[in-house]
Amino acid sequence: MMNNTLKNPVGNLPQGTTIIGKWHKERYTIVRTLGYGATGYVYLTRSSKGLAALKISENSMSITSEVNVLRHFSKVQGFSLGPSLLDVDDWERQNLGGKQTFSFYVMEFLEGEPLFSFVQKRGMEWAGILILQLLTDLETLHREGWVFGDLKPDNLIVMATPPKVRLVDVGGTTQHGRAIKEFTEFFDRGYWGLGSRKAEATYDLFAVAMIMIHICYPKQFQKNGEGGEKQLGEQIDKNAWLKRYKVVLMRALAGEYSSAQEMKSGMLSVMSQRKPSASPKASVQQTVNNKAKQRTAPSSSRTARRSASTQSQPVPQKATSKGWMETAVLLSVILFAYFFYLYGQIM
Repeated sequence: MMNNTLKNPVGNLPQGTTIIGKWHKERYTIVRTLGYGATGYVYLTRSSKGLAALKISENSMSITSEVNVLRHFSKVQGFSLGPSLLDVDDWERQNLGGKQTFSFYVMEFLEGEPLFSFVQKRGMEWAGILILQLLTDLETLHREGWVFGDLKPDNLIVMATPPKVRLVDVGGTTQHGRAIKEFTEFFDRGYWGLGSRKAEATYDLFAVAMIMIHICYPKQFQKNGEGGEKQLGEQIDKNAWLKRYKVVLMRALAGEYSSAQEMKSGMLSVMSQRKPSASPKASVQQTVNNKAKQRTAPSSSRTARRSASTQSQPVPQKATSKGWMETAVLLSVILFAYFFYLYGQIM
């Protein structure tokens, strides 16, 4: 079922343990545990080629399945949803009962910050941008015939310069049409009574909506007797940021989006409807509009206003006001340029 901590012979390997590949003879020394799931443990390791993430399991079939997924992803041009595959091998471990063989694979170590803490530090405006990035990559994944399945914040990491969301565990990735291999209750539509556990795009999009809800409710409230859709709708209404995206969220929860691209378009539509705030930038725009009206006024009126202005305001004050206005306009241009840079990264 879900990720669990069942007793595992390759679980909780101590720091300093060296795993030597049976076939390729590469040596990987464990630095620390990165995570675990139903199919195995993931460790941060150090090798002759630097840091890498190593996933090991007693279930060789699950390792083979995940390796095939990563190999398939590597053939998709421009696709960077999951980590790069570096090595595949077996490890023979000596114990009291003799030798045991475990399968493992080594992948790129994606160093970054968890999605939740990144948004907490940078602000909620980043949540929307990162969700758009995630939907872009999911669209590619779905077109290739795969569903991520166990989509949750624990499997999301934000890499810097520029900020980019990446997924770090493909253990739950399932071919379209099959039964979901792994899931986590809060992000699973079956748990909320809002759909099956069949691998399809709508399953992942439900999880995307739940990730957005989780960002605002990190303690993960439990299901009650009201029914999933009603309860989730009420929680959305209680949060201003979520309420803004309510139409998008409710459609995703109900499985009404046919693709990640369609949900992304819905997100972009909401983001483009932001009302201008009462900021210096808005004040500068109003000033520019007023000046434009003045330029279209009759020359006699302009002369009269200019004369009155000259008599009522000292020259130094006008210069100071003009300098402030020019600085504000420049800052506005820089902000808009940065926004379009981020938008370009998303698109």
